[in-house]
Amino acid sequence: MRNVELFKEDFKAFSVSEFPYDKAHSAIGEYHFIINDGYAGEWTDPVNNYVYNGSGASWIVTEDEGKYFMEQMRLIDNKPHKTHPLLMAGSELWKDYTFSATVRPLNTSGSTGICFNVKNSLNMYAFVMDAGKLKLEYRHKQVDTVLCECDYDYNCDEYYELKVELDKDSVKCYVNGVQMLLHAGKMLASGGKIAITSTVPAQFGDVVVCVDEEGKKAIDAAILEYNNKTAAEQEKHPKMKLFKKIDLKNFGTGRQIRFGHLCGGTDWYIVLAQAQRRVRRDDFAHISCLTAIDLDGNILWQKGVPSTHYEQGQISCDFAFQVYDIDGDGYDEVITAKNFELMILDGRTGEVKKKCKTPLVDKNDTDIIGVPNGVYSFDRINPDGIRICNFSGKDRPSDILIKDRYCRVYALNSDLDLMWSYRSDKNTGHFPYACDINGDGHDELLCGYTMLDCNGKPMWTYPIELDHTDEIVSGKFMAGSDEGHFACVSGTEGFFIGDYHGNIIVKDDIGHAQRVSTGNYCPDKDGFELAVVNYWGHQGVVYLYDSQGKPILEYENELNGNVLTPVNWDGNGTDLILLNADTKRGGLINGKAIQSVEFPDDGHPTMCCEVINLTGDARDEIVVWDYHSMYIYTQDDGYMENAYAPVKYPHYNASNYRGEYSYPDKSYVV
Repeated sequence: MRNVELFKEDFKAFSVSEFPYDKAHSAIGEYHFIINDGYAGEWTDPVNNYVYNGSGASWIVTEDEGKYFMEQMRLIDNKPHKTHPLLMAGSELWKDYTFSATVRPLNTSGSTGICFNVKNSLNMYAFVMDAGKLKLEYRHKQVDTVLCECDYDYNCDEYYELKVELDKDSVKCYVNGVQMLLHAGKMLASGGKIAITSTVPAQFGDVVVCVDEEGKKAIDAAILEYNNKTAAEQEKHPKMKLFKKIDLKNFGTGRQIRFGHLCGGTDWYIVLAQAQRRVRRDDFAHISCLTAIDLDGNILWQKGVPSTHYEQGQISCDFAFQVYDIDGDGYDEVITAKNFELMILDGRTGEVKKKCKTPLVDKNDTDIIGVPNGVYSFDRINPDGIRICNFSGKDRPSDILIKDRYCRVYALNSDLDLMWSYRSDKNTGHFPYACDINGDGHDELLCGYTMLDCNGKPMWTYPIELDHTDEIVSGKFMAGSDEGHFACVSGTEGFFIGDYHGNIIVKDDIGHAQRVSTGNYCPDKDGFELAVVNYWGHQGVVYLYDSQGKPILEYENELNGNVLTPVNWDGNGTDLILLNADTKRGGLINGKAIQSVEFPDDGHPTMCCEVINLTGDARDEIVVWDYHSMYIYTQDDGYMENAYAPVKYPHYNASNYRGEYSYPDKSYVV
């Protein structure tokens, strides 16, 4: 008899108010860990959508004559792609349970019901009322498959008890105690979390999950086994040890920092940028202050006026600055833009070494894409990010690429002379990728979906027209091939691998694909694995693929801000994956999605994180910060002789929209 309660919720512990949500519904959570204020109980809302901006919460708690209900309030479910608003609870290790909830569809034109065997917010079974029918569906990524259905007359005024009974590889579906559907399939035995869901306004109450005594013992044993496996995994790796703690005073920022050797030699410095919004949202961010500090927090120089009005700097774009020795004098310069001027600053003093006006825009360019109202707001370009490139074919990169937001790119040499410009008929994406794909000694540029030669002339384009590319990673990551490939995450176009000739090799529609990295995450497999995470719509599902793009696993920590950076933590040739700085569900995971290294519970900031080798041996350090402080962690086992030293994305091309790579040597980098 299933009389052991795993979970019970009547929502009376909630106040009659909004369920916690991202009030900005912004892109900040793409690479910042954002914690929504308020009581959430044991529930998680995994759906975030830019079309929700300004429209309030997705879920509210209401009351009627002493009974409490959780109400779903969204109507839009097809932007930016198919979306199923839901609240999740429970454990992936739950199996063979009975799950019931009271449901009232306040609008009968949509899909309303309960979900079970929830692996993540894009992988589950759903028992729903939909278009005058009861349907049992399997939802995976962007495909909803109806497994069985029947007609059912329901209305907006009544409450219905929906119930599912899972028994190994079968499920029975009930309405008000009457069995309506039956389905069998081996995937049903896998178990998973529970959820309530609706694509239209609906009320939910009296959620109960029960198992029998043997089922409870089996679940407890599975949870214990998983915890023991995690603890054993963590014993294999060095713990995090605090290396530096820095007070950021009044110059703190979001994920807008750069590292470099401003004074030459091997000593590291950090440049932090603050910015203001212009015209609309994040489209024309304007750097207001640059602060250069050493690893003890001492200010080397400051250009501009710092501010503690941090809300004005919560901008989800790249700021126009990089740290790089552009002139080859042995000292890193700061290449930046401010007030419509592109500048090269002396890294030691912040003084201007060279500057020029940014390019004038073409006022007759009536079909410009990617800007508010189809009209560029200024007479000169307000740079949206900077990349260091080698279009000139010199011994080392010395060219500068700037761009506007999504349409035009401009290449300049180290003397700030314009070399060429290109206006795209497709969205340029956030951070075009420069590399030498044909071995001629000059960089080509993957600008969104279009490949440009070193003179800015189109060579080919991937057969994709919509959305834009958020991140790109390239190299010889594919096992069995000596050719380089691109791995791209392109918003609603999902994740794809393409060759260097404009052909798409693999494409996976995972919703809005946001971040990508490649590294040796599974040392038992050939080639290098690819990690991808989505954001808009159903956010925070991590997908791991083998080097050919074949799915390995799916993982969800129910958090945003997962950066997926490869980490050389152990120095043995195996990479771990950095999620975010949360102490419980963040940290570093291995290629089996087991938390391998956790952050200490020491009050560290969690908003931002970055990976860079800053001290001692060849292994990586982890940098975490918010607007007020920065912590730097290293390994607790001391200096490691002859540690593995991979080739990683160069620090002088930092970006919030860059795919990360970790390769054994330069031969894999293209």
